[in-house]
Amino acid sequence: MKTKIALLTATLLMSACAIRQQVRPVERFEEKQVCIVENTAVKNGFLEVYRRTLTQKGYEVRVMPASAALTECPIMSTYTANWRWDLATYMAFAEIKVYKNAKPSGEAVYDSTHGSGNMNKFISAETKITELVNQLFPGGSGR
Repeated sequence: MKTKIALLTATLLMSACAIRQQVRPVERFEEKQVCIVENTAVKNGFLEVYRRTLTQKGYEVRVMPASAALTECPIMSTYTANWRWDLATYMAFAEIKVYKNAKPSGEAVYDSTHGSGNMNKFISAETKITELVNQLFPGGSGR
């Protein structure tokens, strides 16, 4: 009985330190331009990496003001991210949403906010953003 309780306790503790990542890739589309709504509350580096990764995949990226409506471009994207401090600054949460004709088309979420004891939260934000974008846009422009 004590072994079962110890296993259950260990399982609960490990799940409390979980990092979650979920990506629902965009549907295939022929458009070469992706418009990204700038989120000025997020560190500048996020947009730079997102933009560069899309460009490397063959997309033309147009940065839109925060006030842009989802209907202003056929393919629109929004993003948010935040960083936390725990011995060092790390990206704790990131979310990228993609819309085609103002309807949800894909989404990527990285969430380490419940991973307080998990040392894997200390990832390179640039590497993680690139990974999320590559999973979100698996084929590339016009493919």
